[in-house]
Amino acid sequence: MSDRAMTRRGFLAAGLGAAAVPLLAGCSSNLGNTVASGLFGARLPSETLVFWNLFGGGDGSRMETMEAGYRKKYGPNSLQATTFAWGNPYYTKVTLATVGNKPPDVAISHLTRAKPLWSGGLLEPITADDLSSVGLSPADFSPAPWKEQRTDGKNIAVPLDTHPIVMFFNTDVCRKAGLVDSDGKLKALDDMDAFESALAAISKVTGGVALTIPNVGGETATPWRVFWTFYNQNKAATPFLSDNGSKLTVDEDVFAKVNERLQSWVKKGWVNKALDYATAESYMFTGKSGLYLEGEWEITTAQSVKGLKFGMVPIPNLYDQPAAQADSHTFVLPRKDRTPQERHQAMLFIRSMLDQSMTWAKGGHIPAFQRVANSAAYKALEPQADYASAAKHAVYDDPAWYGGSGSTFEGIVGAELGLIQQLASTPQAAMQSIKDQLSVYLNTPSPL
Repeated sequence: MSDRAMTRRGFLAAGLGAAAVPLLAGCSSNLGNTVASGLFGARLPSETLVFWNLFGGGDGSRMETMEAGYRKKYGPNSLQATTFAWGNPYYTKVTLATVGNKPPDVAISHLTRAKPLWSGGLLEPITADDLSSVGLSPADFSPAPWKEQRTDGKNIAVPLDTHPIVMFFNTDVCRKAGLVDSDGKLKALDDMDAFESALAAISKVTGGVALTIPNVGGETATPWRVFWTFYNQNKAATPFLSDNGSKLTVDEDVFAKVNERLQSWVKKGWVNKALDYATAESYMFTGKSGLYLEGEWEITTAQSVKGLKFGMVPIPNLYDQPAAQADSHTFVLPRKDRTPQERHQAMLFIRSMLDQSMTWAKGGHIPAFQRVANSAAYKALEPQADYASAAKHAVYDDPAWYGGSGSTFEGIVGAELGLIQQLASTPQAAMQSIKDQLSVYLNTPSPL
């Protein structure tokens, strides 16, 4: 670790240490024990592992089920699990606790957010011995997330899943459009002409839009995910950011090509001009559209709609090669002093969670643990098995201290992409605005 990095973290600890208490004290009451043990130094029973995550809703319920599985095996006092607010608030808490030398034993991190934590010296590498101590090896994981987590020649995270953007389809609407086979599966649309013909056919059925993309009401993530998918389907695509976010290297020709095509769909009435997240989703649910682009986690919402017949498939390959914007939930070891026994305990917890990946898969996420992903039980899980191949073509956001899921980068770029889809901006004007807004971040060293 460089002296400069150590000095910056020391400054952060001195300047933010006092702020850490009110930040965490403002959380809901179920955080009380973790705040006390994580920041004030109170000791927990030696057998208790402290785990932090950011899962709410259906994911939160499934994670609680998996945590209960760990407690059943290792004892009722073996685990203290705490859930914090999703996004930047969570990563701020992990950062502050680690800088203050009081982090959790194990934490969840999006893979795209683990890289900045690693660059800031806030994570410990996970060694081959750590993995083998609980019967794991690199071969046990999906190649894409395993390769992506490798940083500086080290393992910085253990992937739990891959969660790509996918294409939902309303079975009844798509059947009327002649796009569903006798088994209720969507016909292959891996060609621009075939896809646009499908949009036209669906539009005739609905009398309006064929495909919905949430792009207003503060929704910036989905416009980014859709763009990054189609951008990376082009062989000419270059990284959007390079050198840990210090250089803007996006191919502006491909940027314009993809966004001009999206705008053409909006102008033809095939894609919505402006819909918020919930409304874009409801269009597919109620038959006002036939297709919907969103993360696979919305499977839970779709399954809750009475009488809805739907399916899910990878986003079709419309350009040169298959690609799907994705991230992965991973387990990380925040930097702290650990005894060999404590380190092994952390790995046992991670292994327990991986073993319960089938529970996690029911919420839509594609298991990274291959013993589950390749099992007969998972392959029989519908519609999850129908889009599982998207994990092979996962494309992650470029590493940057201000990037990743729920990040400043996503907010800035996604907002401009949303304006393109709303026909409120041209691709060229949006690119100039992106350059202007990102300039301060491109020229600012990581504060970690």
